Amino acid sequence: MATKVKLTRPELKRYRDALARYERFLPMLKLKQQQLQVTLRDVAQRRREAERARDDVDASLRRYRSVLADRAGLPLEQWSRPSDVRVGKKNIAGVEVPVFESVAFPEARYSLFGTPPWVDQTLIELRERSRREAAVEVLVQEEILLRGELTRIIQRVNLFEKIMIPQAREAIRKIRIKLGDEMTAAVGRSKIAKGKLSATLTTEPADTSARPAEGSEGP
Repeated sequence: MATKVKLTRPELKRYRDALARYERFLPMLKLKQQQLQVTLRDVAQRRREAERARDDVDASLRRYRSVLADRAGLPLEQWSRPSDVRVGKKNIAGVEVPVFESVAFPEARYSLFGTPPWVDQTLIELRERSRREAAVEVLVQEEILLRGELTRIIQRVNLFEKIMIPQAREAIRKIRIKLGDEMTAAVGRSKIAKGKLSATLTTEPADTSARPAEGSEGP
């Protein structure tokens, strides 16, 4: 439902001030939108590279598929799951996003002499796979946060461009027309009043009672 515009001078000032604010903020919002779009492309590229690196480890682990079924009685998968994922923070275009730093794994205790030789390499690659998966997950979180912020900024840009600025300009136009009409009417009334006053002064008879008639003599 459209807001009814009061066709007054105070409203004209209010809409002019609002329009000035909108036109000042809009370029800032567009700049932030561009920054987020560029950053998102970079994050998406890094996320795809991280996924490929993880998939490379997966391909390498397929060599151990048969021996992993045996596991040599060791909880290799448990030892390869991170006990801690260290994540930092950074600010991008006003958005705080996570930054992958490192992972920590539980201590693996087993006999180097009492286990098959493939155990060491398998555990290394399983842990590497977990590390790369953690890096992917952090990049996905970063991408989600940035996309959410970009969506919000685009909505605000559209709100300013398509609704608030046009509405303010239209309100200003209507108020100026109304005030112009009032000024024209006031000028017209003033001219009419001056014309009536002038006509009255022209038609009013002269007062000669205080002057003697020309050629007459006094007592």
